[in-house]
Parts: sequence; C-alpha cells; structure tokens
Amino acid sequence: MDGGYVVFRGSDRVASGSRLDAALAAQRLAGEAGVLIFGPDGAAVDFDLGGGPENLARRLAEPADAPRGRGRPKLGVVAREVTLLPRHWEWLASQPGGASVALRKLVETARRAAEGPDRVRASRASAYRFASAMAGDLPGFEEAMRALFAGDDMAFETRIETWPGDIAAQLRTYAAEAFGPDQSADFASTSASKAE
Repeated sequence: MDGGYVVFRGSDRVASGSRLDAALAAQRLAGEAGVLIFGPDGAAVDFDLGGGPENLARRLAEPADAPRGRGRPKLGVVAREVTLLPRHWEWLASQPGGASVALRKLVETARRAAEGPDRVRASRASAYRFASAMAGDLPGFEEAMRALFAGDDMAFETRIETWPGDIAAQLRTYAAEAFGPDQSADFASTSASKAE
C-alpha cells in the first residue's frame, strides 16, 4: 500500500497510494455517493478536492521543514525543557557523558522495549477506526472488534470472512500487526490466502 492512503467507493477499494494519488482519485469520483479516503492510521481523511489537479497538488504538497531552534540542528537534536526531581538531576549528572547522553540512552532503551506493544496497539487502533467507518453495520462487527482487541486472530478472521472482499482485505492490512509478534506471521499468511 504505497503511501498508505486508500479510496473507497461504497464497499469497493478504487485507489491507493500517496495523499495526492488518493485525492486525485477521489476528485475524479466527485459527485458520486459513498466515496471515502482513509489514511495510514485507518482514519477517514477529508481533503479539499476543489480546483484542478495542479491546485490539488499544490495544496497537498508536503510542508517544508520548520525552522529549527536551539540544539544541534545538523544532528537533529532539539532542545526542550525537562522537569525532574533534584535526585534525578544528581544521578543524571553523575553518568558518563552527562545528563543529555544519559537521557538519550534511557529514552532509546524504553522506546525499544515498547516498540512491539506500541505497534500492536497502533495496528489495533487503525483497524478499529477503519472498521467502525466501513463495517460498523456488518454482521459480526462487535464480535470481530472484541477478537481484535483480545488478540484472537482466528476469531477475528472468522467474523470478517463474509464481509465484502475489499473491506475485509483492507482491514487485514490495518490489522497486520494487531496480534503481536508471535501471531503476526500466522495472520499474514492467512490474510494472503484469503486475498487470493
């Protein structure tokens, strides 16, 4: 799913790609009922589709980098305020490299430790947002969402297998990491076989 944006007309996925690709596809369908654009996070996106393709491209162009403030801009280091207790500052000051180096190491360690659970949580949230918009009135929706958040990939797949093909396939894409690292490979192979 290049760019992570998808366009649906009713229950049919009609385009996917970058923000601009999705907006142009939706613009071509202007006036038709049931056209929705979804972003990489599974949320519906509302672009201003007025004007010609050139105007649309100009409006959706990626914003230029914001001016950088204090810190080491060439390295991407940004200075911000951190509030800690005196004992925390004392400990940080005693660490090799000082407070900044110690804080960066602590943040990197915490980020790596939370990476898996964060991906699972984000995938579940994306799948839920998309399913709520596109499948909220389909049979088995509530049961599928309970299975999604319980991490039960088999029950989830059972509930969505009768849904319209493009909706189920897109939901599988959003839910690709929703079942944790142990189940993701199994779910991906199940999803691929269902899509064929």
